[in-house]
Amino acid sequence: MKKIINAPENYVNEMLMGIYRAHPGELRMVGDDPRCLVAVKKIPGKVGLATGGGSGHLPLFLGYVGDGLLDGCSVGDVFQSSGADQMLAVTKEIDSGAGVLYIFGNYNGDKYNFKMSAEMAAFEHDIRVESVILTDDIAVSAPVGKDEPSKRRGVAGIVFVYKCAGAAAKEGMNLDEVKRIAIKASERVRTLGVALSPCIVPRVGKPGFTVEEGKVEIGMGIHGEPGIRIEDLRTADELVDEMMDALLSDMPLDPGEEVAVLINGLGSTPLDEMYIMLRRVVKVLDDKKIRLYRSYVGEFATSMEMAGTSISLFKLDAELKRLLNAPADSPFFKQFQLED
Repeated sequence: MKKIINAPENYVNEMLMGIYRAHPGELRMVGDDPRCLVAVKKIPGKVGLATGGGSGHLPLFLGYVGDGLLDGCSVGDVFQSSGADQMLAVTKEIDSGAGVLYIFGNYNGDKYNFKMSAEMAAFEHDIRVESVILTDDIAVSAPVGKDEPSKRRGVAGIVFVYKCAGAAAKEGMNLDEVKRIAIKASERVRTLGVALSPCIVPRVGKPGFTVEEGKVEIGMGIHGEPGIRIEDLRTADELVDEMMDALLSDMPLDPGEEVAVLINGLGSTPLDEMYIMLRRVVKVLDDKKIRLYRSYVGEFATSMEMAGTSISLFKLDAELKRLLNAPADSPFFKQFQLED
């Protein structure tokens, strides 16, 4: 293991203290627990939005706490859920009397701890809490739908849900409406990732899996969960075509429909390669007469130093397009509103 760290057991707290020192005007901890992170600015009467999850994915999850986005985040150890008590502390801090919406990925530890936190918030503090669980990873075959629970993981597509729900809450929508927006957005997001190399969890000190030289794993999860299959690494265009075929098969789009695209790097993929991928994604959409409204390229949900990328497609309508376009500002995510 070659990492610029001190003791592995201090990795997360030292990282968090660096973030607080870098952004004191935007982020702060609750009490003396660095793993309970909230926005400095609090808007009275606004629905509070919270997320949480394991470290090792920066800027996910805490990077989306900011204006027009989320209000708080509970932070776990690397690839580990945060505790229910930390989630509760964040919930209490961000509640302004309008209730709190949890938005998080479909992982057992997160589901268990967020549920416990919501129950404690309701019974002990009279805070209404609702939850939306993201299931955008098509590498797991269970379908996405309103009436059928999915086993799919929540990955980089969660950023689109943060963005739209955050804009809805800032507009002053009530908790039921903000939840409706989050569910609507989540049902219209699909993601597929590929991995070229493993990553190393500091406390473990060695890779938890391998990807052979000249191979690519299609559908690997952001914690190293097995993908769909291992293939020979081919050209960027061939890889994108395969990924887009899978995404558009899972969420068919008609000519004239509009999407946003997110090309996400997993930790050690050069931006150059991500823009090469976007170029091909745009061609695929153009050939199918699907309109591209907005594209995002960079690191949005990483996996330590894993090499690889994911593509997320977000199917828009007029309401979601407006909310996606709203300005947002956090230390890790900044967006200006596009003119009509």
